[in-house]
Amino acid sequence: MIDKNILEEDLNEMAAPKAEKTTKPRKAPAKKKTAVEATEPIVIHPTPTHDQIAALAQKYWAERGFSDGQAEHDWLRAEHDLLQAAS
Repeated sequence: MIDKNILEEDLNEMAAPKAEKTTKPRKAPAKKKTAVEATEPIVIHPTPTHDQIAALAQKYWAERGFSDGQAEHDWLRAEHDLLQAAS
């Protein structure tokens, strides 16, 4: 014989509407700050190019009479002078 309680449970499950699944709304991704919105000021330090430094170092080398042994000093002096002029 069929159990009456099991039959009634099956009928109740079929008759009762199932609750719809609720999903949480998706959060929007965090907004990235643009350069305009950044709180820190943007400071641009112009740096001399390789060619500018080389040309000035060559000038210093010529002023010294093209003597060898001071290439690094001429380069660093040229780089320093160009950085000072840019700021």
